[in-house]
Amino acid sequence: MAIIVRIENPRQPDVLRLLSALDAYLVALYPPESNHLLDIDSLCAPDIRFFVARDGARAVGCGALRLDNGYGEVKRMFVDPAARRRSLGRAILERIEREARQEGLRLMRLETGIHQPEALALYRRAGYVERSPFGEYVADPLSVYMEKALE
Repeated sequence: MAIIVRIENPRQPDVLRLLSALDAYLVALYPPESNHLLDIDSLCAPDIRFFVARDGARAVGCGALRLDNGYGEVKRMFVDPAARRRSLGRAILERIEREARQEGLRLMRLETGIHQPEALALYRRAGYVERSPFGEYVADPLSVYMEKALE
């Protein structure tokens, strides 16, 4: 069955389970001051586009686009460990970038952690390059800040 990635409400029980798994993963890797998690209310805000990847009816991944002043930010990217190795992260990221273009944005940014080599590899393969902290972020030795110009 084909994977479908579309905008959905993050308050669905199966999506909340994905977000809880992501939170547990990040809390195990980083101290609280190095985790920049958007809570469920923030994910439902007007400046967020929240995406869910589904394999049939099953939610297997998620990611969000936060619309900022002149750029989009990738937030809350996660693929269920049981569904990995199927290029779902790339599919979610491509869908986020497509939405950013439709919103008129020409620049994407993100923050990720140094202990997530798979995420770093995904973003680098997609054309993201390292940069200094942006927005409300401050320098953190556990964080990697990246950006990509959209065509």
